[in-house]
Amino acid sequence: MKQRYWLNAGVLAVSLLTTAGVALSDGDKSLLSWFTNTNPGIDPKTTQLYTRECGGCHFPYQPGLLPATSWEQIMGHLDDHFGENAELTESNRDAIRNFLLNNAAGRANYGLPNKLMAAQGERPLPLRITELRYFVYEHSDLRRDLVQDNPEVRSFSNCDSCHQSAKQGLYDEHDVRIPGFGRWED
Repeated sequence: MKQRYWLNAGVLAVSLLTTAGVALSDGDKSLLSWFTNTNPGIDPKTTQLYTRECGGCHFPYQPGLLPATSWEQIMGHLDDHFGENAELTESNRDAIRNFLLNNAAGRANYGLPNKLMAAQGERPLPLRITELRYFVYEHSDLRRDLVQDNPEVRSFSNCDSCHQSAKQGLYDEHDVRIPGFGRWED
């Protein structure tokens, strides 16, 4: 009886492994994603329109840095965009809005957007990336002289001042170089 149990268990295990192997060899990305980690960082997707219209005034934040709800609110109030008038033509606004919503945190399977959403939990979703719970936690040990009082940084919203690969969507803490201070060590 015991021998039959182990034989059945072995046959079942081989069958499952064979099925998974065939599925993976056929390029089934959904099954493969169960066994691999998500991509690190943020998807660096960009459009020329977004880079030109938004990146002309500030760092062109990757859509995965905020959830769709936040992007929707931002795009709905461009006449008062953090104290500035950033109104666009209707067609440009709609194109950028769709780009942001389609690639927002919670809609993209990337490491950092997943972490941002998980850390936020049920808390209200802010309009500023710098107010996300995960962002606040990750930057909480930085002294004022390193950021706000640093003339080469000035604000946490200047991501690419310290994150050397921010434009590529990578925000690894080991690649942080604070202007005037050098490499950041936790």
